[in-house]
Amino acid sequence: MSTTLSFITKQIIIYGATPVFTAGVLGGLLNTLVFLSLRTFRQNSCALCLTVMSIFNVCNLFLGLFSRITLVFMGVDGTEASLFYCKTRLYFSQISIGVSVTCLCLATIDQYFATCSRVRWQKLCNLKLAQRLIIVSIIIWSLHGIPYIVFYDHIVSPTTNQVTCTSTNYTFTVYRTFVTLLMLLGYVPAVIAASFGWMAYQNVQQLAYRTIPLVRRELDKQLTLMVLVQVAANIFTLLPYTTANAVATNPNLNVDSVIQARVQLAMTITLIFYYITFAVSIE
Repeated sequence: MSTTLSFITKQIIIYGATPVFTAGVLGGLLNTLVFLSLRTFRQNSCALCLTVMSIFNVCNLFLGLFSRITLVFMGVDGTEASLFYCKTRLYFSQISIGVSVTCLCLATIDQYFATCSRVRWQKLCNLKLAQRLIIVSIIIWSLHGIPYIVFYDHIVSPTTNQVTCTSTNYTFTVYRTFVTLLMLLGYVPAVIAASFGWMAYQNVQQLAYRTIPLVRRELDKQLTLMVLVQVAANIFTLLPYTTANAVATNPNLNVDSVIQARVQLAMTITLIFYYITFAVSIE
């Protein structure tokens, strides 16, 4: 039974992860090209957040999903062979995911203020403020990821003699699972993005009743639609994996090999949906 489930897991990676990775990289590069080539987007703070998000989405696909694809095709993802790669891949992967979800939240908040009827709140949407907030988020996530470099190490299994890249600190493992993955990269940004995205959508419905230049009105509608598409993808693809990842931390699930294989299958399926979040093209 466990052998069959492992085979199904590998097939899902082959036929599910590979198309997502290819489409995600092409879509992310296309998004970046569109945002950087049009002057209207280059001068917009919300578009800047979406541009940075697209760049880090591509980085995350390479750091996260690509390693799982190589593990299936070549039987190794590189973390077992190199301690440096073991530490740095997880470190930079955490940064890319963190900055990506932060930029999505910033984009939704920015778009809410941009479509708000209060002039004072509209002034909060400016390019310099967005640039500073993005730089601060990169710095914060870079500092937050330092424990990955400190606590992750090569562990040799006494039974199989197999080397694995894993955390050697129990406290950090618990923090990573329940604070970083479940909250900071899971439910908290999803709630923030969904809340401000919905309020921005409500504001857009009122744009027709305001005295706003047509070009500005159409730009706000277009950016709000882009943000809402990404928010919807974030909710329906990121949260299932976040929940499955939290369930998989239950030590009682590792007792039975069949249950462990089922959990791994569920993790793989939700993982594909998880990376669809970073593969959604919004241009």
